[in-house]
Amino acid sequence: MRVLNVRSTAIAAALLVASTAASALTIATNALVADSVQRFSEEAMDAFEVTGVGITPLGNATAAAGTTDTFVFPITSITVDSKLKIAAGAASGSALEIARIAPPRTPSAGQKVGIVLANFAIDYNAKKVFADFTPIGGVTTKNVALFDFNVATPLGLKYKFPLTITGREVLDQLTLTPESRQAQIDTLQLRTFEIGALDAITTFGSLTQDIKVTFRKSVPTAPYTVAQP
Repeated sequence: MRVLNVRSTAIAAALLVASTAASALTIATNALVADSVQRFSEEAMDAFEVTGVGITPLGNATAAAGTTDTFVFPITSITVDSKLKIAAGAASGSALEIARIAPPRTPSAGQKVGIVLANFAIDYNAKKVFADFTPIGGVTTKNVALFDFNVATPLGLKYKFPLTITGREVLDQLTLTPESRQAQIDTLQLRTFEIGALDAITTFGSLTQDIKVTFRKSVPTAPYTVAQP
């Protein structure tokens, strides 16, 4: 217990140092209770059901207990600016496979098609979520803009004596970037009416970040990679 207290104090002190540092500080959080939780909107799930699309968590990602629309990604690092504000966050090693069996009269009819989104990162300055894109059976393109977002509840780190730091944030109104929209159309081989269903989705849901200076078993930080055919 003494070791954990020393480690907690060290990490909390590092976060506090960031408040006076001249530049941003990136801190590993893979051994902390720090998660990003994505909940897909009802309209997104309805569109997936209509088009036969399923979502499978891979790597560090897990489905929230008892749900099919909510996925948990351990936050592996955060970047804190000189004002003790979160400038960026990463969930390296987490991935989601978005796939279906291609329907008749599509190029890959009867075969599994789709995309793996991996190694998520949030850029608060750009207000975008980024991920590596890998079409099933294809080549990975790294760090592609996935979603634009709105900050519903800003993430502010809260300090409580003696060196307890927590943070919570909600990002909502997740909308596909043009790059992400086209990637889904191409990889899922969407037909015209299915593209219409995709474009009718006003939001893909929300992301909630919770960070605590409390320890858990360390999660791997290596980027998730898709085995090439």
